[in-house]
Amino acid sequence: MKPIPSHPIKKAPGASNAVPAARALDDDIVRTIDGAPVTETAPTATIHRVRSKMLANIAEDAVVAHTTVHAHENTWQPFLDRIEFKLLNHVEGVASYLLRLQPGAVLPAHRHPIDEECIVLDGDLRIGERLVLKAGGFHLARKELPHADITTDSGAVIFLRGAMPSREHTLVAAR
Repeated sequence: MKPIPSHPIKKAPGASNAVPAARALDDDIVRTIDGAPVTETAPTATIHRVRSKMLANIAEDAVVAHTTVHAHENTWQPFLDRIEFKLLNHVEGVASYLLRLQPGAVLPAHRHPIDEECIVLDGDLRIGERLVLKAGGFHLARKELPHADITTDSGAVIFLRGAMPSREHTLVAAR
């Protein structure tokens, strides 16, 4: 790995040394920044440490912009007979959600208004007569293409990312 070159450190005129306690820098970093003339370069190790601290602070602050749903949050809602739905995220027409299918459940044949990704998290899933997926299996249903009934023998929990599920997308009346 190529070392990062040293860079001159400049202090803005009238800049304060006050740093909030949660963002305090190491003493040697503060001394280097505070006492360094414009022509002096900081040691490479100090520059690495400053960058690391800054990036860690940025990453910590970014956590609030992410979406996290814990297992106990967003309760399961009835969807169809023997099938429950749990919304994880929904932005600009794209939803991330879980479906929990009880043994013997049938999700009727349907189309998708946008591509839909499915990952089997637990159990088994049968799509039509030919396709069987077990935990870890992935299926991509393409936009506007129909697929057959989805069933399960032992039950399943699946993660899906696509359009918000709707009974109107089914090709036959919901059972």
